[in-house]
Amino acid sequence: MRDSNFLRNVSALGYPLFGPEDGQDANLTLADMVKSPDLRLWEGFPVVLANSAEKGLFDHEKVTRYMKKPFEKSCLVSLTAMALAVYRFFNLKFLWAEALQKSLPSDGKKEFSGFLKKLKENGNLNVGGREMSAERLKSVFNNYFSQSKERLNVLLLAKDELNLEYSLSQVFSPKQKELFLKKLKREKLTKTEKEYFSRVVKKKVLALANPELQRLSQRLLE
Repeated sequence: MRDSNFLRNVSALGYPLFGPEDGQDANLTLADMVKSPDLRLWEGFPVVLANSAEKGLFDHEKVTRYMKKPFEKSCLVSLTAMALAVYRFFNLKFLWAEALQKSLPSDGKKEFSGFLKKLKENGNLNVGGREMSAERLKSVFNNYFSQSKERLNVLLLAKDELNLEYSLSQVFSPKQKELFLKKLKREKLTKTEKEYFSRVVKKKVLALANPELQRLSQRLLE
């Protein structure tokens, strides 16, 4: 895999160093991260692992098969234990993570406990013979989840807007809905629009705002 493609694939799996790109092999990307001398990519390993697994793209056996040297396999165990410790520190519970932790060899399970302790103490972790800052690891992962939450809020807002659009369409004609929203946003109406709003739209709004009508409508829906 060329370096540019590798970094784009890392970005597409939740650790943005470059713009996202579709069609990536998540397992090969994770394997290349393990082999990389770039410490930033090791810091982002928990992010990419979580994102890949949540999308159903992660296969631990396939990643392991990409590890040709004993040292690479050892680094994979250490990075996996580190990622699992990060998830535990943030109290994140993934079914796949529980299964992955059980599959760790004894030295990996021992590393997991040690890494979790270092994360709590804000000390440095020795991962695959490389020193990694607990503060940096937590910051990188926390930033990722903050961005994910923001994207989720945008999606929920869009959904709410679609629901509102649908509900308005059940009561108002397209023109009436347009005037309703313009009035709601305090946009300026023309003289003709004002007259039409007062004559037609306002009557429907008053009916919708009637508490008794709302109560009866709720009873019909029970």
